[in-house]
Amino acid sequence: MRFMILVKATKDSEAGIMPSEQLLTEMGRFNEALVKAGVMLAGEGLQPSSKGARVKFSGDTRTVTDGPFTETKELVAGFWLWRCKSREEAIEWVTRCPNPMPGESEIEIRQVFEAEDFGAEFTPELREREERLREDIARKT
Repeated sequence: MRFMILVKATKDSEAGIMPSEQLLTEMGRFNEALVKAGVMLAGEGLQPSSKGARVKFSGDTRTVTDGPFTETKELVAGFWLWRCKSREEAIEWVTRCPNPMPGESEIEIRQVFEAEDFGAEFTPELREREERLREDIARKT
């Protein structure tokens, strides 16, 4: 099972305040443990929402809104993509994580849909197309 681990933003992360050397060191050790255990597939920090944009869809209409966005508690400051045997394993890893922000912070765990989760609607043709796309991505990275 794959899980997206979302590090929620704070006022400091949205202000562009960078982590301390100590936190970067601790996170580096944690990431090394994830890689050594075969859990970590990807992970990155994100720039503040002031450097981002949102696209709202309404039928065929697209509306672009530039950041910053006001609801800090709804924003993401970073992420990991992990492969774990269960939700409980993902929770266990998160509880071992250094606090990603000074003061209070929050990390959200969300399971990623796999092909089999979509049922019959995900036809063999669509599955084949998806696999080709994943192979193309792997070749280009």
